[in-house]
Amino acid sequence: MKTVTLIGAPTDIGAGARGASMGPQALRVAGIDRALRRQGFEVIDAGDLSGPGNPWQAPVQGYRHLEQVVEWNAQVFQAVSAELEQGRLPMLLGGDHCLGLGSVGAVARHCRRQDRPVRVFWLDAHTDFNTAQLSPSGNVHGMPVACLCGFGPRELTELGGPSPALRVDDLRMVGIRSVDAGERRFVHEQGLDVYDMRTIDERGMRAVMEAALDGLAPQAHIHVSFDVDFLDPDYAPGVGTTVRGGPTWREAQLCMEMLADTGQVGSVDIVELNPALDVRNGTAKVAVELVESLFGQSTLIRRGRD
Repeated sequence: MKTVTLIGAPTDIGAGARGASMGPQALRVAGIDRALRRQGFEVIDAGDLSGPGNPWQAPVQGYRHLEQVVEWNAQVFQAVSAELEQGRLPMLLGGDHCLGLGSVGAVARHCRRQDRPVRVFWLDAHTDFNTAQLSPSGNVHGMPVACLCGFGPRELTELGGPSPALRVDDLRMVGIRSVDAGERRFVHEQGLDVYDMRTIDERGMRAVMEAALDGLAPQAHIHVSFDVDFLDPDYAPGVGTTVRGGPTWREAQLCMEMLADTGQVGSVDIVELNPALDVRNGTAKVAVELVESLFGQSTLIRRGRD
């Protein structure tokens, strides 16, 4: 794919803090289009989707803003599906991480129709595997992975057809360091492939990514769902859910470079950027640098992996 389509989803409907709705424009100001063009891509900016406002209400039956979350994700699903059908690479500019339901759901359906394997890299401080029964807040940005795996309301689990959209084996989670107690038990019960920060500390990012990429089929579609809080807040303060002890800038770069080495990245989310909490748009600039590495930027021209 040599054409990337930017799809803005300016909403914080699933989050617990306001401000992620400004993320798409902050990424544009930081030069996301120019960064991709430097890597040889044609870039189409499709503008922003238009969905319901954030009513900022209390949870109802364990979910905050479920109706609005469904509407936003339905729009994301359709927009991402349309780009995949045209052979273009969709890049979702969020917005909070509840939007991963729509984007990953669209990718999963597209791959099913092509009889093609999918592997989703969930780069995040959190596993996002809560349910209404487990979540202490009811914020749906803490639930998208569970919903994609079939645990949640039908409006979300069946957004793209039969549930579940993903098998647990299709997921690799990297950078995890904040998991609620009940969620932790549920993650273990379901057998998610999680590379938390202790694993990265003990083994190093290279070994972690080699393990996460192991067994990748040559025809597989890689989807990268990049929550900016994946990074340590020293490098990325502009997020609503900062958790200390995340990957350094260099570790994150290596993660992106090794994904780029596969040549199989076919879709991307950039979510949870909150300019209201940022300093001079610095977090957006770091996110753009990492995305440029995800699409081939490196210090030297490499003829193969060392």
